[in-house]
Amino acid sequence: MNNTYKPIEDNKRTTIVDILRGWALLGVVIGNYVDYKFIGLPSDSNAKNIVTTILGNIHQYVFAAKSWTLLSVLFGYGFAVLIQNVESKGKNPVGFFAWRMLILFVLAFLNSAIWLGDILKDYAFLGLILLLFYKCSAKTILRVSLFLLLTIPFVSGYVNTLEYSVPDVYSDPKYLQLYHSANWFDVFEYNLLGTYYGQILNLTYAITVHIMMFACMLLGFYAQKTAFFNRLPEMKKTLKKTFFISLVITLLLISIFEIVFSIDLVFPTYFRPGYWLILSTMICIASGICLLYYHNKLQTVFAYFRFSGKMTLTNYIVQNLLAFLIFSGVGLKLYNTMPFWFYFILAISVFIIQLFVSKWWLSKFNYGPVEWLWRVLSYRKIFTFKKTKSELISKEVEALVIEV
Repeated sequence: MNNTYKPIEDNKRTTIVDILRGWALLGVVIGNYVDYKFIGLPSDSNAKNIVTTILGNIHQYVFAAKSWTLLSVLFGYGFAVLIQNVESKGKNPVGFFAWRMLILFVLAFLNSAIWLGDILKDYAFLGLILLLFYKCSAKTILRVSLFLLLTIPFVSGYVNTLEYSVPDVYSDPKYLQLYHSANWFDVFEYNLLGTYYGQILNLTYAITVHIMMFACMLLGFYAQKTAFFNRLPEMKKTLKKTFFISLVITLLLISIFEIVFSIDLVFPTYFRPGYWLILSTMICIASGICLLYYHNKLQTVFAYFRFSGKMTLTNYIVQNLLAFLIFSGVGLKLYNTMPFWFYFILAISVFIIQLFVSKWWLSKFNYGPVEWLWRVLSYRKIFTFKKTKSELISKEVEALVIEV
């Protein structure tokens, strides 16, 4: 038996998983860039016009929170694949994965210095908790996930009744002066304080969001345990049912929410069903993408999404770095001065550019730069970064065969 740690080989990666990661990145960049519009402004400060309304609705109903929940599912899936890979080498995966999450914590800290909405720290923290389930059966994992998802409206409602106070770095002038400063360390401090107060000490985020993330991670763990993504071709009927059922539930929940808010009703204090809408929408979109892919639709688009998805970590951090340089006091100082559509369109533009850059990069290199660094530190060995001539020739031949 070969007892050497080895990463997952590229030819063994599940294509649809990388495609879904690519799609999730689109939602993440839109959500993050739109948030910059409201730093220093109240959340209802948008001028009401038809463009803002349309883009706002697209963001709210298609992207908002659906992307990080999908990424959570895929993180759980990747966790399970990695655990299986390490175990197959006769090694105990606990120490290896704990070390890998420690490295992710460090990356999360660096990313939090440039963006106050970092999610890497959450994945690193919850990844450690996932280790408690790695020997559980698929049924147990699914049951725990469903239990969390069914109870989350009640948990969310209860958390909203708790009284606590944390500074609002989005609107407090004392903190905004750090964001507006031309000193890099001031802006770093602003973002780190935003992460600390807005996520770590904010109970709505620290409790409710983490429960939702963890439930989604368990769903991804279950998907790997049952080889879900590898059996999609034989599960087209199940996918169709999943798509249409989740679509009906999504439309029903949207209608209920619109009615409730339009006539100034409120949900019961201890029942906040918003995360059910997020979950049903995410499942609807993900199953729809899977159906399109296995019906050979949008092949070119999905090919680009796959390249982006293989560099998820690099693209995510680059998105945040660009925004840091565009909006804050150390860069172009755009702050919240632009109309809503500017942030939305800029996010899509950055994403599209990253699609092409990712394809070019992976034609020359084996990994994204951050993925390579994480891999090297995780396995404590150097991996070949740049493709060899033989690999480049092989890729060219493969491309010619596909074109023919």
